[in-house]
Amino acid sequence: MENNKEAAGAAAGAAAAESDGTAEKRARSGDCDDAADDFISSLPDAVLGTIISLLPTKDGGRTRVLSRRWRHLWRSAPLNLEVSTRPPDADADAAGPVPTSSRVPPSVVSEIISKHPGPARRFSLHCRGDGDLCPQAESWLRSRALANLQELDISYAEPPLLTSVLRSASNILVAKISHCDFEPAMINFPFLKKLSLFRLTISADLFPGLLSCCHALESLSMTKVRAVGCLRLSSPTIRTIIFRHSYGETAELVIEDAPRLVRLLVPYCERDDSVTVRVIRAPNLEILGPFFVVVSKLLLFQVASGSSLNLAIGRRFYMEIIFFMFLVCFPQGISLVSSTNSMRTLKVLALKSSGQKLNAVLNILRGFPCLEKLCVIFHTNRERNDDNEPQYDPLHPIECLETRLKIVVFKSFEGYGKQVDFAKFFVLNAKVLDKIEFEVRNQYSSETVAYEHKLLQVENRASREARVEFRTTSY
Repeated sequence: MENNKEAAGAAAGAAAAESDGTAEKRARSGDCDDAADDFISSLPDAVLGTIISLLPTKDGGRTRVLSRRWRHLWRSAPLNLEVSTRPPDADADAAGPVPTSSRVPPSVVSEIISKHPGPARRFSLHCRGDGDLCPQAESWLRSRALANLQELDISYAEPPLLTSVLRSASNILVAKISHCDFEPAMINFPFLKKLSLFRLTISADLFPGLLSCCHALESLSMTKVRAVGCLRLSSPTIRTIIFRHSYGETAELVIEDAPRLVRLLVPYCERDDSVTVRVIRAPNLEILGPFFVVVSKLLLFQVASGSSLNLAIGRRFYMEIIFFMFLVCFPQGISLVSSTNSMRTLKVLALKSSGQKLNAVLNILRGFPCLEKLCVIFHTNRERNDDNEPQYDPLHPIECLETRLKIVVFKSFEGYGKQVDFAKFFVLNAKVLDKIEFEVRNQYSSETVAYEHKLLQVENRASREARVEFRTTSY
């Protein structure tokens, strides 16, 4: 390691007499003495600057001592400024994904931005117990170094500070706001593309103003959010919505008009939650889920365009896709009245099941004739068997299984019981599959794989060219 550093220093010293452009060309062409041993230092300045900008603030600054080759790079790399009011020995978890020890205190921020000419990639302010940082924060955000800030991450800010920061950083592209008393009226970001809200409370009365001030927003993530009242959302630009409500709270999200919405994701929903998501208009929705297939029964039937599709997500958790068809809870289970106006835009669907509700899943699939990828996440919660469940009728095949479904992924597959029966149905009946993937906890030996192939009747698979793969993963 020391030899590498000495070689890098010697090469950089030789290049110091040349212009920056010539030195960079020499580095790229491999003329530097250390090129063979230190590949990273031979990369162009722009690439090294990107690497530095992804490091925590302290680590990025420390790269200057690596060698002369690196000495000037920090000043020219996009600044990643992470500030915390908590002492370095505070719990790392309290500061989020970046440990408190990697952040800098407010007392040194002015010195940093005076030495760094910009531009800035990211400004993260973790300000629990901040006191009054408003004047300082406004001064930092008006500096040349932060003039063209791209990303803002602020947490634990009191309303005056939060308002001040948001108003001073109106040109950002990415924003994350967490653990704050947040009001959508605080936001006016005409160029914002991605907004993440985490562990905060949102008022339904003020929520419509959120997107009205974000004219370019493409992604909205609301995680562990406590929604007071029904949240109504309209956006001509949004493409991705991630919604995870606060556990134990009742929440309702109504997507009234989202013509470019492609992904609607509802991760980590618990069975006992009480949440409704309604989509009144989303003509380009392609990816949906994951949702639970549980005790609740569903009825899928055709209604006029502009009506609803409801999907059960947990015992009392329902997703209503107000679209071309209607899927609603009924005691007699899921049955399809007509598929004339079924949802043909949806291509990817994820759901959760213990493996005991195959017929419920199959009846849901009837509503998505153009589905190309299905992801089934197996869980251990037992689902009640119901003899009244509408049964699969091979005389009325499911369109996506006949002509469209290319990939099926079974996550948390344990390789026995109802899970095998569930997966075997797709092995024997999906006719155009390219791949069937099983994600398992433990490494499977060749003998175990052969045994599972026998249980799943892989030799009799409907898609003769389909690959069957077992992949080890951690959960």
